[in-house]
Amino acid sequence: MTYIPESAMAIAAHPDDIEFSCAGTLARWARAGARISLVLCTSGDVGIDEPGMTRERAAEIREAESRAAAEIIGATEIVFLREPDGLLQPTLELRKKLVREIRRFRPEVVVTSDPTVVWAGSDYINHPDHRAAATAALDATFPAAGQPNLFQELEAEGLRAHKPRKVYVTTWEPNADEHVNIESTIDIKIAALRAHKSQMKDWDPEEMIKSWAAERGKGKEMAYAEGFRVVTLLSDEDWEKYKEKMAVAGSAEKAA
Repeated sequence: MTYIPESAMAIAAHPDDIEFSCAGTLARWARAGARISLVLCTSGDVGIDEPGMTRERAAEIREAESRAAAEIIGATEIVFLREPDGLLQPTLELRKKLVREIRRFRPEVVVTSDPTVVWAGSDYINHPDHRAAATAALDATFPAAGQPNLFQELEAEGLRAHKPRKVYVTTWEPNADEHVNIESTIDIKIAALRAHKSQMKDWDPEEMIKSWAAERGKGKEMAYAEGFRVVTLLSDEDWEKYKEKMAVAGSAEKAA
């Protein structure tokens, strides 16, 4: 039986990172009823290399494209942290911002990328912003978001500690240990990428995206797949107990 979380938060550095890496999976989960939050650390404000383009205008364009893509995916929300593009660092300040979002949205699953990947093939070096966002996302997810005495000041905003159940890390083959069948959502993934018109320009991503997804699905009885390294932080039994505990705590707060 295919695993469908009740909620998932995808954390990435730039507009279009989520669409390239895991939009097929998020769209599949969304169509099964999951709440989906997209969190972008930057707004891609240095990502439009055109004469006369300012960072402010680029951010406006790319945020608008991201909102359109989020709607196509079926996301419940999209959040922009507006850290400086190209200069992202896994600071304690960024960790706190991500802890705030995790405690607010309370996702069952956090999806991010692999901070250890530097060499990604013979023609690409993994962007430092990707590595910084992934490091901050993992550090925020575990243990920070679930520790009441870390960033305790967030309680003043009504944000209680929250422990996500699983982490899905997007990764290159052959490092993936779990694959999600995205045959039913591959066209949604492609449509979401096409929404990033400032990046796609005259190039249509369909052929490349389908080729990548077909390669990941090979030998797994999947026409198209996305691959992840999955870490289970709470077992099925512990997750059910944790949900009951949090429900009781939430009821007590409302009654107080």
